[in-house]
Amino acid sequence: MARQKGIIKLKGTIGDVSFYKTKDGYLAREKGGVDGDRIKNDPAFQRTRENGSEFGRAGRSGKILRNAFRLMLQNASDSKVTSRLTRQMLKVIQSDGVNPRGARTINDGDLSILSGFDFNKDGKLNATMYSPFDTAIDRAGGSLTVSIDAFVPGTTIAYPSGASHMRLLAGAAAVNFETEEFEFDQEESADLILGPQNEAAFDLVANVTPNSEDHLFLLLGIVFLQEVNGVMYPLKMDPLILWQL
Repeated sequence: MARQKGIIKLKGTIGDVSFYKTKDGYLAREKGGVDGDRIKNDPAFQRTRENGSEFGRAGRSGKILRNAFRLMLQNASDSKVTSRLTRQMLKVIQSDGVNPRGARTINDGDLSILSGFDFNKDGKLNATMYSPFDTAIDRAGGSLTVSIDAFVPGTTIAYPSGASHMRLLAGAAAVNFETEEFEFDQEESADLILGPQNEAAFDLVANVTPNSEDHLFLLLGIVFLQEVNGVMYPLKMDPLILWQL
């Protein structure tokens, strides 16, 4: 892959070279590669087929998880979250010690690899919220809890310019990667002033069906707001981080 330089940027095909535009700029690449039928049938490409199968499975699993938390991710995920989450899902699949290569699955992998995944790399939670908190997932009771210790918003939260308030969100999801079905619930705090006041400790509890056999995920996020004439306007690029059980 080559990057185009110069005043005139090309799009299309000239000879064996394709010119195209991406988020990273104008690029060019030469046509080529192995025939698709050969990749599908030639024994020499067995490893390629296995890798492709597991990569596709990772992409689908990432999409299912993003769909489960779509309401929370609308204004928070970065432009490359899909590829970043696919890479993590692939690591989960590759950790499967039960099935043969090419047939490894999310369900038989180590999903704890996803714990601490930042959905917004441009606004990471650990670089935004410096006050302590704990998380708990009660599968039997169906409750997923974020416990926030007492804190001072103005000094323990790195908030963006223009923000006057903040709101904490906790989202719970029970996800079945085989049926592609999920259950979602969300709990949120009151709007808190980004000032020098002491905020008492509180819990955010989101709920799913008790004793669910699906994979449980807990997502913590912050929404920053600006108050104008008594109306709260959300700001973009909110941090979100994931826990899994």
